[in-house]
Amino acid sequence: MPASTSAPADPHRQDAKPRRRAGRPAAAVLDQDGITAAALQLIGKSGYDGFTMAALARTLNVAPSALYNHVSSKRDVLVLVQDHLTSFVDVSAFDAEPWDRAVRSWAWSYRDVFSKHTPLIPVIAVLPVTDAPKTLAMYEAVSAGFSRAGFPQERIVSAIVALESFIFGSAYDVTAPADIFDSGSMAASTPNFTAAVARLADQGYENQADVAFELGLDALVSGLGALRA
Repeated sequence: MPASTSAPADPHRQDAKPRRRAGRPAAAVLDQDGITAAALQLIGKSGYDGFTMAALARTLNVAPSALYNHVSSKRDVLVLVQDHLTSFVDVSAFDAEPWDRAVRSWAWSYRDVFSKHTPLIPVIAVLPVTDAPKTLAMYEAVSAGFSRAGFPQERIVSAIVALESFIFGSAYDVTAPADIFDSGSMAASTPNFTAAVARLADQGYENQADVAFELGLDALVSGLGALRA
């Protein structure tokens, strides 16, 4: 018998598969959330020095030119990353708690967020906040809390910077090795420091980074509190 020939597909049948339209897909392959996630992944793996637009494009498996449909520069990507991380910093206490408690709550949250992304700290710490909506929203909430607490307006930004300097440094401390202060063979020539390190270890603190952060934060809050009207 001759081989049967299949009839052409009836386009009106319900089970007929629609043909894919030629040209670009209806949905964008990239979006800002995807670019942000890829940038965080890349920086976490290769550090900031390994973060280039070409490397980011490879991470996303796209041509570098495709990135520029969504961001105009490397700085734009960093602003996205900055905004993404800052959105996790909790500022809600400034609406409900006394000033000193609100500052502590914000500072702990801030430190915990950036302790997971220390390669970005040198960049974020000096990145302008221009056109960064979530970052500016955080600063607005904190500034409003300081203002309500009676801080002179000309001191508010300096107070925030002082706290941030401590917070960023403390974020690094979270990831420091447990033996960072071991004086090794120099113990005999550094008796005061070595004894202080040993005494701290004797306290049995579960997390010495938290102890140091709490001590420094208490000192900063007490000192800054004296500036209130």
